[in-house]
Amino acid sequence: MHGQSLTPELPNLISFLARAFKGNVFIQSLVSWENIIFSLAIVIILSAFSYLAGRKPKPIPSGLQNVGEILVEGLDNFVCAIIGPRGRKFTPFIGTLFIYILFMNLSGIVPFIKPATASWSTTLALSLCVFTYVQYTAVKEMGVVGYADHLAGKPRGAFLFTLFIPLLMFFLHTISELVRPLSLSLRLRSNIWGDDVLIAILAGFGAKGIPLLVFNMLMAILTSVMQAVVFCLLSTVYFALALKHE
Repeated sequence: MHGQSLTPELPNLISFLARAFKGNVFIQSLVSWENIIFSLAIVIILSAFSYLAGRKPKPIPSGLQNVGEILVEGLDNFVCAIIGPRGRKFTPFIGTLFIYILFMNLSGIVPFIKPATASWSTTLALSLCVFTYVQYTAVKEMGVVGYADHLAGKPRGAFLFTLFIPLLMFFLHTISELVRPLSLSLRLRSNIWGDDVLIAILAGFGAKGIPLLVFNMLMAILTSVMQAVVFCLLSTVYFALALKHE
């Protein structure tokens, strides 16, 4: 058990230090910040990788530069396949989301590291970033009035020009937009948290649980990749819906 929580959870570096130094107020306070600390650790690792991969670019890439270029090209193709050529301007945002979420998800299989995406505070923050950027894009593309008209639904026949139907559609589409951050964040958090809890339970079985533990860790890797893909796929679709459709 971690702290006073009733949910099984593998010990991580911060919880281990908190138990070892129970009288240290500073270390005890870190427990409340563990999700932020582990997510910042991923930021530092990815920043170091980006620096090393791009500090001396070569015409014929090799090593880390080659890995970086393959990753960027793959993400750009992914975004543009959904949105079209105009989607390239969203590649840096969506690509960063994918890499960041993927590494946070995968960090859960590293001993003494807690996946920050197992916390709703982390996934909700990421979802709100997507929501804000999508709304900004929609207003920028269509204007405030045009976006409101878009939410009222199209096309409209003679009957749909009445006041009731457009207002109803506007209300339903607005609710749909507001619900997206909740569904996006809860889907990611619940899957990663579930894997984390299951691995903690199997680890408690000792040697008898090793075969199941190994199998579920492999499944956790697959889930980590899939959830990062799903989060960014839905985010890309939201951007596609926010753009003007000629």
